[in-house]
Amino acid sequence: MSATGGWHAQDGNDGGVGESGGAVRLRPPGNELDPRAVRWWRTQWLLLFGPPLIVLAVLALVLPAPRPWLLLAAAVVAVLGLPVALLLPLWWYRVHRWEVTSDAVFTRTGYFWQEWRVAPMSRIQTVDSQRGPLEQFFGLATVTVTTASAKGAVTIQGLDHEVASDLVRQLTETTQATPGDAT
Repeated sequence: MSATGGWHAQDGNDGGVGESGGAVRLRPPGNELDPRAVRWWRTQWLLLFGPPLIVLAVLALVLPAPRPWLLLAAAVVAVLGLPVALLLPLWWYRVHRWEVTSDAVFTRTGYFWQEWRVAPMSRIQTVDSQRGPLEQFFGLATVTVTTASAKGAVTIQGLDHEVASDLVRQLTETTQATPGDAT
């Protein structure tokens, strides 16, 4: 995301289609996700680890006979879950990038194994925006760009919902104006 809070499209001369009409090259995308994505990811992790932790702790305290193994299991869930919920979203935020040029949609995702994806405008078939309940709560959205690639759709999570809406509109207009067979 640019310093002005929006996304930016470049002319494609710095790594997209060359002036001679060459292939789209993989290049580092320039936009970060919305910072609220960190809280969104943390909340997802806490919703995953929190209920088992609470159930184990309550059972350990409520059951008539002492059950120290339940407290041990609760401690293991807490020791594993808390660092994951606190640190992993920060790491994801640092490595997830996206960008749209006049030639392609670029994404870089991953934390252990980075995945770089390019969806040329001429190959885009559909552009979708999704907002689950937690995304709506945090004011975020996910944009999915579908191509005929066997690898699947290019997904950009953690966008401000207004940026995502503008991006969907811009990609739809650009792909309609781009010649190609979208296959």
